[in-house]
Amino acid sequence: MAFHDTRFPANLSFGAIGGPERRTEIVTLANGFEERSTPWKHSRRRYDAGLGLRSLDDLQRMIAFFEAREGQLHAFRWKDWGDFKSCLPSAQVSPLDQLIAMGDDVTREIALTKTYASGAQSYARPIAKPVAGTVRVAVGGDEIQEGVDFDVDLMTGVIIFRDTPDTGAEVRAGYEFDVPVRFDTDRIETAVSSFRAGQVPSVPVIEVRV
Repeated sequence: MAFHDTRFPANLSFGAIGGPERRTEIVTLANGFEERSTPWKHSRRRYDAGLGLRSLDDLQRMIAFFEAREGQLHAFRWKDWGDFKSCLPSAQVSPLDQLIAMGDDVTREIALTKTYASGAQSYARPIAKPVAGTVRVAVGGDEIQEGVDFDVDLMTGVIIFRDTPDTGAEVRAGYEFDVPVRFDTDRIETAVSSFRAGQVPSVPVIEVRV
């Protein structure tokens, strides 16, 4: 499987439904208690691209994108309008948004992450597909410049520093990002009469590990 570094048309993904999926294995014991575990360290997102289609022209653009990806064969970028920033959707990206590491005077490459916290618990999600031109980084509270102090690998989400961050310095980042996905079907069924009547096709999309 190849990854095509192109984004599903953002105006078509707007209105799609979807979100994170977890896999939990539950065993009910004889005494009624449960043992719960998961084989997944990270969640996986699913979407339905069909719900973002509003016209026959939209339908044709989606089919063209589907054909260019050869169905499920090639993965691509997807903008999740409900979660595409390092900050709240209503806020502006800041270089202080996410703590991604502490400097150790050794590590030169640091992967982007986004932390979801509730109470005392938190989950750090790897961010593998940042959007070009949106990544901002601060070391020790001071913003540094892309192309001068650091570079971004847009295919892996790794920040490459020209000079290693000092020991104990907070390394923070802000960014917009896409989700790496593929179509979860090799067949799209459409009918012009049904589409005009308000019935849109189901076009499942699923996140892939990269």
